[in-house]
Amino acid sequence: MAGPPKGASGAAGPGLEPARFREVLGHFATGVTVVTGMDERGAFGFSCQAFSALSLDPPLVMMAPSRTSESWPRIEASGRFCVNVLAEHQEVLSRTFATKGTHKFDGVGWRPSPGGCPVLSEVLAWVDCEVEAVHDGGDHLVVVGRVRGLGTEEGASRRPLIFYRGGYGRFEA
Repeated sequence: MAGPPKGASGAAGPGLEPARFREVLGHFATGVTVVTGMDERGAFGFSCQAFSALSLDPPLVMMAPSRTSESWPRIEASGRFCVNVLAEHQEVLSRTFATKGTHKFDGVGWRPSPGGCPVLSEVLAWVDCEVEAVHDGGDHLVVVGRVRGLGTEEGASRRPLIFYRGGYGRFEA
């Protein structure tokens, strides 16, 4: 049986310094989401770029919270989360939820999802989930969520907030 692939020990191989890794992979544009939850202490959440659809049957999504996230242990304990897809005008909201702290919801409008997690006002779409599985992902976790509800917010045609090469951008049609 062959050993693990070169560099699989977790150590960076030649040419894989963390800054270079971040720079190169930063060329992959992503949407921006805020993952929210609710527990006995109230509403909480964090900004997350590492989100995608995973499966249509069954309906699954994946996200990757940092191991240092203050929100993840609360999501894990509650077993539920809601992914809010941000619109281009919500950069400040993304920056707010990217910080540590307990006052992220100050002045932020929201309503409960069918599962009780916050759906933020004026988002493009939301996906309400139950935690299905959690896997090791290095300095992050790979969380699989089973979709229990989802929707889009009606209104004027809005465009997504994009993260590209370390900064926010807008989608040009």
